[in-house]
Amino acid sequence: MDWLRSIYVIGKWKWVLRFGVCLVVAYLILQNIDGRSKPSSSSGSCHFPAVFNFGDSNSDTGAVSAAFNRVLSPNGITFFGKPSGRYCDGRLIIDFIAEKLELPFLSAYLNSIGANFRNGANFAASGCTIEPTNVRLCKEGFNPLTLDVQLSQFEQFKQRTVELYNQAQSSPIKNILPRPEDFSKALYTLDIGQNDLNAGIISMTDEEISKSVPSLIDRFAKAIEQLYQQGARSFWIHNTGPIGCLPYITITFPPKPENVDENGCVKSYNKLAQEFNKQMEDRMSLLRNHLDNAMLVYVDIYTAKYSLIREPKKHGFVDPHGYCCGHYGDYHVECGEKTMINGTEIHGTSCSNPPAYISWDGIHYSDAANQWVAHKILDGSFSDPPISIAEACFKTSSKTLT
Repeated sequence: MDWLRSIYVIGKWKWVLRFGVCLVVAYLILQNIDGRSKPSSSSGSCHFPAVFNFGDSNSDTGAVSAAFNRVLSPNGITFFGKPSGRYCDGRLIIDFIAEKLELPFLSAYLNSIGANFRNGANFAASGCTIEPTNVRLCKEGFNPLTLDVQLSQFEQFKQRTVELYNQAQSSPIKNILPRPEDFSKALYTLDIGQNDLNAGIISMTDEEISKSVPSLIDRFAKAIEQLYQQGARSFWIHNTGPIGCLPYITITFPPKPENVDENGCVKSYNKLAQEFNKQMEDRMSLLRNHLDNAMLVYVDIYTAKYSLIREPKKHGFVDPHGYCCGHYGDYHVECGEKTMINGTEIHGTSCSNPPAYISWDGIHYSDAANQWVAHKILDGSFSDPPISIAEACFKTSSKTLT
C-alpha cells in the first residue's frame, strides 16, 4: 500500500506544479498585455553627482540668452518670477530631472555670471540642430551652436575643469567645479532633433526630409560614441516630440483636411518624427551591443507628449492647439517681443493663466506641461529598458572609469 500512497502523493504534487506554472505564465502575459514593458522594480538606485546635458531649446537653461540676446519677460513668469534664460514660463524637463535627482538646476556652459558647475553643466542651445551649420541652416536662422559644437565645448570644459580642480588650493574654487571622478559617474542627457525636422519642413519636401534622417541618426550615434570615449557611461536619451502638433506648425503650415489627424495635428509631420524616432531607437539598440559597460536609456517623449495632447481636458489643460504667449496668424510677434502693425506697437504678452496651456509660446511647452510630461517619463514607464531615471546608471562595482 505504501507504493500506492507514493503514487498518489507524486500525482498530487505534479498537479500542484502544473497549476503553479500556469499561474506564472498567466502573470507574465498580463504584465505585457498592453504592449509596453513595465518599469523595473529594482531597488538599486543610482547616485548621480552631476548631469551633463546636450540639446536645443527644449532643454536650454540659458546658453542662447547668455551668448546672444537675453530672453525677455514674460518668460519665466510662472516659476522664477523673471526671465531665467529659458523659453518657457517656468521649468523645462531638464529642470525636473535635476529635481528628481536632488541636484540644483544646471548652469548653462556659456553663462559666465553666477554659474556653478559642481553638479554638471548644460550645453544645450536654443535653435540648434544635429546637422552641422551650413548655408541653408544659417539662412533659415538656426543656431550655429550645433551638437558637434556642444561636444567640442564639453571636451574643453572637461579638460580645463580637471586641470583647474587639480591645481586649486582653496575650497571655494573646488566647490564650484565638478570633481574629476564625477565625469564617469554623471548622467548624460540628450534631447535634440526637433529643429532638424523643422528646418526640413521650411525648405524641403517630406520625401527629402525622410532621406536626410539616416544621416542625422548617424551623427547622433557618433555623438554618443564620442561622449563614451570621454568617459560617459550613463545616458538618458529623449526622442523627438510630435512636431505636427505644435501650434506654430499648424498655424504657419496649415495642412489640407486629409492631412489632419483626429487630434488636429499634421499627420505627415508627425510621421516624419515617428520615422526619426524609430531609426534612433534601432540605433540605440545597436549601440548597447557595441559600447561595453554603458547604460543607454531611450525615452519615448513622443508618446508621453502625444498622450497629453490627446486628452488635454482630462489632465486640466485647454485646447492643445492654443498657446499662451505671443501671436501667430494674421501677424507674428514672438513672446516678449514687440512689432509695429499698421502704425500700432503690438507686444507679445502672456495670457492670464499659463498653467492651463500645454504650449507656452506655440513652440515650447509650458511649465505645467513640462511637469506633467516629466512625471510620466521619469519613473521608466516610457523607457527602454524600462527603468526609472534613478536607476539609469552603469554600476561599475570596483572598476573605476576614466
